[in-house]
Amino acid sequence: MLFTDQLGRSVEIPSPPRRIVSVVPSQTELLYDLGVSVTGITKFCVHPESWFRSITRIGGTKQLNIEKIISLQPDLIIANKEENEKAQIEALAAKFPVWISDIQNLGDACNMILSLGNILQKTSEALSITSRIKEGFARLQPPSLAIPAAYFIWRNPWMIAGGDTFIHEMMHACGFRNVFEDMPRYPVISLAQLAASGCRLVLLSSEPYPFCEKHIAEVREYLPDADIRLVDGEMFSWYGSRLLHAPEYFRELMVSLQH
Repeated sequence: MLFTDQLGRSVEIPSPPRRIVSVVPSQTELLYDLGVSVTGITKFCVHPESWFRSITRIGGTKQLNIEKIISLQPDLIIANKEENEKAQIEALAAKFPVWISDIQNLGDACNMILSLGNILQKTSEALSITSRIKEGFARLQPPSLAIPAAYFIWRNPWMIAGGDTFIHEMMHACGFRNVFEDMPRYPVISLAQLAASGCRLVLLSSEPYPFCEKHIAEVREYLPDADIRLVDGEMFSWYGSRLLHAPEYFRELMVSLQH
């Protein structure tokens, strides 16, 4: 059957596909929650743990082992515009059906879930997941006065989430105003720039860089009066079924900031 991915590409996919390779961690977890099986995943597809320990790993999201993927003879590869390297995905698309997601916001994420549900003949499961996600986010009650915040994804160099990212959208859902919303993607900044930004809340993510307690002190040298928190990066950046758990995590984070 012919399906359209989120880049507007038409992809011929057998219905249903039987040998699926997922090269995006958040979408791998979604496939598990939809109730389908997979043939290959990346080394970063840590959820569910049972798959991480048992399914063939085909490299990292940006360093795919093309030969290993070819050996698996997939009838569907599920990828993402941002998380995978274009040249590698194009090479795979020349040999196999590749469906590519492109996620900027919650609506895109829900559309991706529904689309994959349709492709995989798991429509009712996908509808259930998206309904629960929407209900969870609808119940969030962010503070009326947005908190000026910055979200770091990397150190050496210091990199933050700009305004055209899914992370930015999740910050907004929490009632945070991204002080670097005018910057695109994931720009490099200095801690001096951070200090001059008016930021009152600094979020240090658990991934892709594993920030920990010792890094709080580095930032505090420049922002002694700011609230600096270690946060679960999966909750802010995973756009599959992990979104079922994100609203409650965000609610608890917002409550903790009031004390």
